[in-house]
Amino acid sequence: MGISKEKDNRRALVVGLGISGISTAVRLRQIGWTPVLVERAPARRRGGYFVALFKGGRSAAKRLGILDRLSDRVPAGNANYEIDRAGNRRPGLSYGDLPGSPWMTVRGDVEGAAFAALGEDVEVRFSTVPTSIEQDADGVDVTLTNTADGTSVTERFDLVVGADGLRSTVRKLVFGPHEQYLHRLNYMAVAYELPRPLSELHQNDGATMMELNRSMWIFPFAGGNPTVLLNYRTDDVDAEFRQTPIERVRAAFGPEPTGRALGEVLDGLEAAEDLLFDSVEQVRMDSRHRGRVVLVGDSAWCVTLYAGMGVSMGMSGADLLGTTLQRHPGEVTRALAEWDRRLRPHVHAFQQNGIEQRQFFVQANKSELARRKAMNLASRIPVSARLMQQLQVSNKSGKLKDTDIALA
Repeated sequence: MGISKEKDNRRALVVGLGISGISTAVRLRQIGWTPVLVERAPARRRGGYFVALFKGGRSAAKRLGILDRLSDRVPAGNANYEIDRAGNRRPGLSYGDLPGSPWMTVRGDVEGAAFAALGEDVEVRFSTVPTSIEQDADGVDVTLTNTADGTSVTERFDLVVGADGLRSTVRKLVFGPHEQYLHRLNYMAVAYELPRPLSELHQNDGATMMELNRSMWIFPFAGGNPTVLLNYRTDDVDAEFRQTPIERVRAAFGPEPTGRALGEVLDGLEAAEDLLFDSVEQVRMDSRHRGRVVLVGDSAWCVTLYAGMGVSMGMSGADLLGTTLQRHPGEVTRALAEWDRRLRPHVHAFQQNGIEQRQFFVQANKSELARRKAMNLASRIPVSARLMQQLQVSNKSGKLKDTDIALA
């Protein structure tokens, strides 16, 4: 009778209302658990920068009931250009030239679709963070603090899921300081939506500007404004957070005159309301679970935006977590161990891919910059372009990105 009661009232705390957290709550609800979501922010985010959703992630999204609300938002007939500060432009490589078959969309679209799949009866608490996590063999006691009014309450859960990002509070409370797990790549990434298309580009076209140790990407979207990704190298990550993002970015892309396109991009940064300004780091852990506490998404593995697998892995990891918990009812720790074991080789492969693909996004030396220019030139020569397409189809990393992890 006691076991039956536990099964009927399995309660999970999910910390973080991003794509990984919402997807986890959706999957837990599918298998009969009662998820409670808490989020540090006072409200759900609506906007967002570009994200890629690969075939493997789309398979998970379909099972989660999310995919029907999403689409590939690459404009029909779009072109991509390599531009410079002087206004010169020539055909260039786009994100779609990387291995794999991604849909391009924005973060807010995916979060909105996941939230719609969650159901109105799931409890969501905003302005709420965990401040203490203590567990025993049978459950987890979590003290939750409301940051708006300072009140706290301690509740018991059968499972705690940390889906609260790169600098996860759950990871810090249960696994230890961030420094034990964060691996810096010494780059900064800045992403946001522009208020309007660039005056030098058609609204359906994308662009890249590649300079030594810094780059600009423009991603066009059907039915919306383009988004920006800026990258630049830094020798002191901590110093980047001592000034405002616009101050740091203007310094990184100076002192040369910006030119028209970059100038409009930087003006857009000053006005951006929803902004990603962060260091590029990976989370490296031997184990992503401890007792009845588990980490998912960036808090658990962060493969970096250079791998392009954040959204796909977030949903795939959530989907697989629910499957292993369902396979081992009443054996939470066993389920978490199996889940971690099955995910580990994929995490390792995508983290390696993220390091390798960094030079596609931003070049660290003259040799990498020359190689990038040679790739651009080759893409404009028919024979070379066909060869590049064939290599893309046969590329191992592309096949991994399109793999359905639940079936692997």
